[in-house]
Amino acid sequence: MSEITPRFAIPNIMVSQAHKEITHNEALAIIDGLLHVSVIDSASSPPTLTIADAGKCWLVVAPAAGAWAGKENRLASWNGTGWRFVEPVQGMAIWNSQNTSELRFLAGEWHQPGVVLAPTGGSVVDLETRTAFSLLLTHLRNAGILAN
Repeated sequence: MSEITPRFAIPNIMVSQAHKEITHNEALAIIDGLLHVSVIDSASSPPTLTIADAGKCWLVVAPAAGAWAGKENRLASWNGTGWRFVEPVQGMAIWNSQNTSELRFLAGEWHQPGVVLAPTGGSVVDLETRTAFSLLLTHLRNAGILAN
């Protein structure tokens, strides 16, 4: 059995391991940061935080500096006294609270979904179809499935 899980490197408790609570608590902290991920915003350097800010998470962007140096594209979660970093996996989705948008990790980069525009132009205009399509797009945007 590996010491960490293959997907998010969550530590496994090993047979005959001393101080199992340390490994278990570390695993819980990583899971807590990954469960329904919502980041405060993206930034290249860590903000000044206190113990009261524990649980807040940021997306680290280039060029990362300070305690975040070399951690580009990772999620940085503040535990009250230090940072925990999680490397994203293909297809992972996060919510950015600052600009109210969803991001997906695809092909080694974070991407915001494209905006689907309402239909315009064309040689034959079907107003009922356009109205229905525009209404569908509005509902998908309101549900957070499509970007505004």
